[in-house]
Amino acid sequence: MSDQVVNLYRSLEEVGLVGKNAFKFGSPDEIVLVSGGPYSHLSKLSIICGPSNTRVTIRQPSLSLLDANEKHSPLDGEISLAMTKSPFTAEIEEWQHGCWYHSNSLFAKDIADLFEQLKKITPKEKFETISNHFTPNKPFWSGSFAYDMVQWTQPIALQHVPEEGDLLGVLWLIDKYIVHSNEDDLMEVITNNNDWRSLVENEISQEQRPFSLIEQPKNDYLEIPSHTDKEHIEILERIKQSIADGQVYQVNFGRFWTSKLIESPKVIFYRLLKSNPAPFSTYISAEDLGFAIVSSSPESLLKCQNGFVHTSPIKGTCERGNSIADEKELREIMIEDVKERSEHRMLVDLMRNDLSAVCEVGSVNIERFDVETYSNVQHLVSHIKGKLLPEENGLTAFNSIFPGGSITGCPRTMVCAVIDEIEMQPRSFWTGSAGWIDVHSGDCSWNILIRTLQATYKNNTWHGSIGAGGGITIKSNTELEVLETYWKAEAIRSACGWILNDKINILPNELSIYPLEIEQQDKVFNNPSGRVFRKLDNQTNLVSCGVLLIDNLDSFTLNIAHAIAGIGHNVTILNGRGEKADIMSDPSNLYDMLDVLKPSHIIIGPGPGTPKDSNLSMAIASHALAGQIDVSILGICLGHQALGLADNNNIIKSPNGAIHGTKVLCHHDGLRLFTGLESPHSFTRYNSLTVDKKSLNGTLKICATDENNEIMALYHPNLPIFGIQFHPESIGSTNGLKLLENFLGHQSDA
Repeated sequence: MSDQVVNLYRSLEEVGLVGKNAFKFGSPDEIVLVSGGPYSHLSKLSIICGPSNTRVTIRQPSLSLLDANEKHSPLDGEISLAMTKSPFTAEIEEWQHGCWYHSNSLFAKDIADLFEQLKKITPKEKFETISNHFTPNKPFWSGSFAYDMVQWTQPIALQHVPEEGDLLGVLWLIDKYIVHSNEDDLMEVITNNNDWRSLVENEISQEQRPFSLIEQPKNDYLEIPSHTDKEHIEILERIKQSIADGQVYQVNFGRFWTSKLIESPKVIFYRLLKSNPAPFSTYISAEDLGFAIVSSSPESLLKCQNGFVHTSPIKGTCERGNSIADEKELREIMIEDVKERSEHRMLVDLMRNDLSAVCEVGSVNIERFDVETYSNVQHLVSHIKGKLLPEENGLTAFNSIFPGGSITGCPRTMVCAVIDEIEMQPRSFWTGSAGWIDVHSGDCSWNILIRTLQATYKNNTWHGSIGAGGGITIKSNTELEVLETYWKAEAIRSACGWILNDKINILPNELSIYPLEIEQQDKVFNNPSGRVFRKLDNQTNLVSCGVLLIDNLDSFTLNIAHAIAGIGHNVTILNGRGEKADIMSDPSNLYDMLDVLKPSHIIIGPGPGTPKDSNLSMAIASHALAGQIDVSILGICLGHQALGLADNNNIIKSPNGAIHGTKVLCHHDGLRLFTGLESPHSFTRYNSLTVDKKSLNGTLKICATDENNEIMALYHPNLPIFGIQFHPESIGSTNGLKLLENFLGHQSDA
């Protein structure tokens, strides 16, 4: 279906309706969003943006304006948190007299704040003609953000920042565009500019001359890799060691190839549309900035429509195969592979958490689970949907979910710091996002910029950079992970002429979809009555904070909070790490806080590192075991280990190896938390460390173990204190919500 879009675009260029000859209608900058492949729930619409007269650029500020950050090693558990950030500057530019002129400057604390401020210069009037498809019905912004905008979406300060003045984002105000439907192959022109509309409609009515690419010329320039295969493997082994030490669960490591281009980025884009069609392909170009993006992305970061948000994380990869039978066998191996499924489950739990930050309790669910097949690879893909809270919108949703979890890892904040440490260079636009947003309604559609070329024009030559990577878990085979990186980069490296793709592929290269059975939490709440509060400042009018949940920088905390709220309890989330948390861990401050909040229960949440990394968690665990906190306590994962450590037991590396995102059978006594649950029971684990069974000499008793006799749950014989090593809120934990209900049924006088 992309042929029709390319043919029309070429015609529009020739008559000066888009591109460098469109000076009558606006700038020469170009934005094309192409949904390649046959019609499906993914590949629906393509958008050709008309010439724009207003754009916004974001550049890297000087180091003096950023938070200072001393050298440290997140891989070793060191993290420098920056809860407050200096704002970034967004320059508004107007196209006048054949040039872009500076108009105004905006100062934004994060991406959502930028979108909010853009409302002031974005017309609210609807287009006279409105598409029947999901496209903007009024002027909107389209463009791209670099991954390095993570500086304003995560509470960390990067050690390897982009150079001062490097481009971090560019958006254009679009008031005219064309939409092409893959379903009915029709073109619609959407604008209030009648002159442009009539000229475009005239071109659409003409028979388009088919566009054929010339034979690709030979590119004799050698590409320069950021790492050798040996260095790549060594870094992956370091990551696996950090996972074994409990610092992270999964890390997406990126590798880069750079070289000169002998064809323009636009021609390379056309080649990719032929060789590697993908539903979220993008071409963006700004000649005066010397900047272009060419992407054949298969992944949607965020779609927001009519108060609902959608994300479609990809994690789990295998090759295509040389025949239909071979491909089917490889696909089935991937589906059954513990490592691939654990990696995918972890990502789904992460993205559920990110959507839960802006969605109603009980509304975040998995709509479908598929294998999607592209030209070189097959992927596991889940499609997740949630209903926005009344006070949230697509602006805040984008800020919550950026950058995508599939290209960072888990837990999010820690792995973003790890990525900065191990890659030792900015990612720029690779793994950033491109798309569009209506800042007034919040409706939007954004991809993740994988399978992407970033091109820069300097010294009269186009230079290109390509990134590719994969999620590294404790079960990763490092040699295969390196090979997977080559698979992912192959199509776009070939389109650049850097490698020769001489494979004879008898299989179609268009998108194919194979539905799978959905793995999902066991209970959906139709009328949840609980609420989730992130800040104590918002609770001054509450009689009680409800359940107090300690957040230890984990990426599943909001899943726990929503599960509890779905059962009918209010939840207040309190940061367990950072300067404020350390102050709160002082006994006097802790008792004062509990006296004010009056929690019904306390949950010490999971997180990376060791229990000693969270002074507040250790303080609550210690005082609870001493009988000084008259509230029921549950420790989950790291919180469980904090209780074990406070009870004078040792915390060691799991003798049977780290487990993340994997379902295991727990043998339990059927009492207390496990009342009404069969034994053994399946729960999902995310842990590298464990309470040493051999050192158990305190007051806590074992009530559950796994098949290797490793401690899975502890309880206090006289006090309502419990610890579990697994995650009951995970999609892989059958009846996990029943366990949480059992805990919430325990009162402090139990």
